[in-house]
Amino acid sequence: MKNVKEIEVKLEGKKWEEALDKAYKKQKKDIKIDGFRKGAVPKDVFIKKVGIEALFSDAVDLSLNDLYKKVIADNKVTPVCEPKVDITHICDHDATFKFTIIERPEIKLGKYKNLGAKLEDVSVTADEIKAEINTLRQKYIDIVENNDGIVEDGSTAVINFKGVVDGKELEGGSGQDYPLEIGSNTFIPGFEEGLKGMKVNEEKVIKLKFPEDYVEDLKNKDVEFTVKVVGIKKRVLPELNEDFYKDLGYENVKTQTELESEVSKNLLEHKKVDAENKYIDELLKKAIENLEVEINPEIIEDEVQRIINQYTNQLQMQGLTLDQYLEFTKSNLESLKKMMEPEAINRIKSRYLLEEIVTKEKIEVLDEEIKAETKKMAEMYQVTEEELLKMIGNEDMIGYDLKMRRAIEILKK
Repeated sequence: MKNVKEIEVKLEGKKWEEALDKAYKKQKKDIKIDGFRKGAVPKDVFIKKVGIEALFSDAVDLSLNDLYKKVIADNKVTPVCEPKVDITHICDHDATFKFTIIERPEIKLGKYKNLGAKLEDVSVTADEIKAEINTLRQKYIDIVENNDGIVEDGSTAVINFKGVVDGKELEGGSGQDYPLEIGSNTFIPGFEEGLKGMKVNEEKVIKLKFPEDYVEDLKNKDVEFTVKVVGIKKRVLPELNEDFYKDLGYENVKTQTELESEVSKNLLEHKKVDAENKYIDELLKKAIENLEVEINPEIIEDEVQRIINQYTNQLQMQGLTLDQYLEFTKSNLESLKKMMEPEAINRIKSRYLLEEIVTKEKIEVLDEEIKAETKKMAEMYQVTEEELLKMIGNEDMIGYDLKMRRAIEILKK
């Protein structure tokens, strides 16, 4: 492919000698040779006893970074993924490196304006507002004592219980002060139904049968539970009043009508954002269909690894490792990479598309615009501008993001 460049570089003379010397200094601290203290073996003795070949691997590793930078600068290439490096020759006096560098492939823009995608009109219904307010109330629900009431759907019965099978106490089938939410279906079918209507301090025997799909030694067996209700709790939704509105962060809301207005505005804003994102995705999809580009497998592999790294970070935030996820899903890393390929290709094509639009439309951003955006983002994330730039890299990244946004605006035309 035209965007693949193979560049050979020879490291010889003094520079190769310096690389070997660095490798010797790295290794000598761990080498023990009779007649010398550990870490004090002279270089000529080291080479005589161990062989200069023992230094080659470390000499190569210690040279690669600087050599790679020199290759990029001297040949004016811009790699888009990790290079492949082969050692084509190595000996006491020199080493020859072959770098296989992949640059961005040639891209041909097709039609990217007037693509026919439509931005969806959105609205909010009274039922949606009512459902959202109910959801908000559920988040602030109170659990209160209801010892004068009865066990019913939605209540929590605090129970002492003991199960008996074949005249013997059921292993693991007993409990004290156990809180059971009615409707959770935590116990076997029929148990919660048997509790309904009971009062505090009431005791009864509930006769049931284990289901067909239960564990082998218990399925279809009769079981008797002796149960005593020692407490009842109920869930109480918060009243629609000013205290509740303040809990939600609505300091200026005083009435239910005002709450409904705020909820409606928030729902509408979320719907607009969702519709906008869907609209942009559709525009990108149509423009990508008109794009001509051949993507190297190495570029795809690099993007797949980037996605997996992001996914690994998300799992860590949930207290999971990637290995645990693969074990839970009965999957493996290779199948996960294969599954990520379509997303990786879409990301690459979207990026190339927008970058090409930036070039063709001669999109530029001013330093003042970058500084204003930096200040805005720092205020949004409640950090200093210096802290923000450390988080995201530098101002170039903010400028790049602004250009991408303007390219998307051109897509909308």
